[in-house]
Amino acid sequence: MNQQPDPVAAVSPLWEEHRSAPFPPGLAGADRAGFDLVMTDSDIAGCVHIWLDNGGHLDERNYKILHGRMSRLSMILTALGDSDCPAYWERLFRMGELVASTDPTPRDAAVPTAPRPGEHRAT
Repeated sequence: MNQQPDPVAAVSPLWEEHRSAPFPPGLAGADRAGFDLVMTDSDIAGCVHIWLDNGGHLDERNYKILHGRMSRLSMILTALGDSDCPAYWERLFRMGELVASTDPTPRDAAVPTAPRPGEHRAT
């Protein structure tokens, strides 16, 4: 029998790690790919937090917010340099990707799944 992995169980340890990690030094007030890093982090983390508190569910509004911010984060990932703590952003992307995958409403292709975290980083 093929069981689907439990998304809450997959997101929870990533969330705990993310919550305990400091925001990358020197990036407060910075932007990459034209997007504010603090706001992108805050919006995605907020959606993940709400999703976890609601047992793996978001309302329509928060799924839309999440998908939009994930599109931004995908562009940010391509603009990160090695000094931008890419692992921090890759973890945020993975959490957001897992939460977004639970959205029951089909969305347009505005949220790319590529590049994968760690690919095509600017140096």
